[in-house]
Amino acid sequence: MGVYIPSSGPGDWQRFLAEPEKQWRDGYSAKALADSWEGARGLPCEVAALLEAIEPEPRLLFAIPEHKVPLPGASRGESQNDILAMVRTRSLTISVTIEGKVDEPFDRRLSEWLKNASPGKLERLNFLAASLGLDAAMIPGTIHYQLLHRTVSALIEADRFKADAAAMIVHSFSPTRKWFEAYAAFCRLLGVEPEPDRLYLAQTPTNCPLYVGWASGDLARL
Repeated sequence: MGVYIPSSGPGDWQRFLAEPEKQWRDGYSAKALADSWEGARGLPCEVAALLEAIEPEPRLLFAIPEHKVPLPGASRGESQNDILAMVRTRSLTISVTIEGKVDEPFDRRLSEWLKNASPGKLERLNFLAASLGLDAAMIPGTIHYQLLHRTVSALIEADRFKADAAAMIVHSFSPTRKWFEAYAAFCRLLGVEPEPDRLYLAQTPTNCPLYVGWASGDLARL
């Protein structure tokens, strides 16, 4: 872990991106997320509304843009989450990973990621599946790999920070809710039939309560 300093505005987020010049543009999720979260000075109202389903009065303790969570196996050893947020309700602390989206896909499908898979990749997939209470062999190749490791990142950080629950929220700024069906297919693995702008408790066994949700962001942020 590194040493973190306070942000002075949305522009501070750019330098943490994997491809700062390419990703920091109007109409893209990185800039929309930064504008939304900085403008809220806490939790954006649509994210707070989802977390109210766990317990009233959610408030942001801290948020870390482009937060990297180490994962076992494979050559690239980290999941770079758009935001890690620690949230406090009346009596609970919740580890929340935020995946921002406009038109961008959830990266590769599992079938593509597993092409010519190394032992390290198989080790990682087994770890991710077990963390979510799933059998790796039963995960369809059409599922987007990014959703697996982003969700497990929330569980890993919940354990590290001794939080009471974990959540993975897709914060979408797409006016057509593009890629919602990809998210829904992933949620079904967890025993959830999702709708936009609702938070759901996963029905698979995990090391702490795990929630998934889709928050529709303010399109003015585009």
